Amino acid sequence: MEVLDIAKKNDNMLTNDQIKVPEVLVIGPNGEQMGVKPIADALTLATYAALDLVLISPNANPPVCKVMDYNKFKYEKKKKEKEALKKQKANRSELKEYRLSPVIDVGDFETKLKNATKYLEKGDRIKLSIRFKGRQMAHTELGNEVMERFYERVKDIATMDQKPKLDGRNMSCVLVPIKK
Repeated sequence: MEVLDIAKKNDNMLTNDQIKVPEVLVIGPNGEQMGVKPIADALTLATYAALDLVLISPNANPPVCKVMDYNKFKYEKKKKEKEALKKQKANRSELKEYRLSPVIDVGDFETKLKNATKYLEKGDRIKLSIRFKGRQMAHTELGNEVMERFYERVKDIATMDQKPKLDGRNMSCVLVPIKK
């Protein structure tokens, strides 16, 4: 059972001479079942087809082997994993945070708006936050107006997922890009 443990650690399957069971259920290169055969006969079939005998299901009774090109199988498996990872990355959008102020100047506002627009167009979500300091807490409506003004400028490419809400001294909201 040493060889079986080594193969599992490397995430490889047992092939050809590594298979140490007396009988196996053989599946042909085109997916047809060839029946239960002694391991020597199965290896002969694989050699005759110029392919590998690969142990697919070692825990079945009898173990199942398939005649296939093992290197091609590994290559295609790796390719599928890369493609799945690429799709997973595409679906995951990042959350970018922009800190505004209730008394933000026009130039700062425009700069943050321009940068946020780029990220929204790329598909990332934007979190707008305002921290109120000292007496600004008495006029939280100013912060709300700044966020609403920001949203009005980007509403053609984004929706407000979360309305501005006050949490202690912080007010925040989340903008999500509109799916095309």
